Formats: sequence, C-alpha cells, structure tokens
Amino acid sequence: MESLTVFGTLSSLGMIAKYAKEAAAVAGLDKKASYNLRLAVEEIATNIIVYGYQETGREGVLDLRVSIDEQALSLFIEDTSEPFNPFQKLNVEEEQINLPIEQRPIGGLGLYLAIHGVDKFFYERIGDRNRNILVVNLPTGV
Repeated sequence: MESLTVFGTLSSLGMIAKYAKEAAAVAGLDKKASYNLRLAVEEIATNIIVYGYQETGREGVLDLRVSIDEQALSLFIEDTSEPFNPFQKLNVEEEQINLPIEQRPIGGLGLYLAIHGVDKFFYERIGDRNRNILVVNLPTGV
C-alpha cells in the first residue's frame, strides 16, 4: 500500500479516515477491528492537527504509511509538531475514568479510546518528528 501525505489541517481528516479504512480492508480486518483502527487513527491525527499545528500556529504535514505482514497491520503516523508523547496524556485520561460520573469532564477520553482500541500502540521521537505506531493483529489464518 502506498503512503499518504496530507496537510496538517482538519480538512485532511476525510482522506486520513479513508486511508485507514483501505488499510484495514487490505489486511482483511473484521468490521470491529477496522472501526477501532479508523477511530484510533482519526483521534491521533485530530490531536496532531489541533494541538500540534493549529494551536501552536505551526504548519506541517502528516505522513501515513502501512506495513502488513503475516501477523499484524502497523499504521505509522508522523508529524513535525512539537514533541508529544500520548502516554503522558493517557495517564490523565485514565485517572478521569475512575472519577464519579458527575466529576468527569466532558470529552477528553480520545487518546484512551485510541490506544486501547488497537492491539499495540507505540510512540517515538525521531529527530524533529513524532511517530505514532498503531498495530492491529490480523485474524489467524490470514
């Protein structure tokens, strides 16, 4: 599957979602795994666009690529925004889940849903780039 490079703007989210959906189809993921992958990719991409580019006044792109082997689909999202490790925000979101419902803020659980919606999630900073890696195990026998 070819890679995808899009501008770091909200108008790119449709192309990003389509790319994730096509990757899931190529890998033979079922509906639930496909949906979870697309949700996770959209959440990570939205955070990069809103918090990494728009709110900081920066411009940039998102580079997406897919690797599929016998065991898993790995989808890579790279950007040049400020360093941001999603696991730091995940800790805050996990604490919010344990609060009584009336004390929880509205929203704010996107990273939690994204990271827990795939089988593995990795973050790394390479030079001036953030790299988010979402991994979904393939159904056995594929």
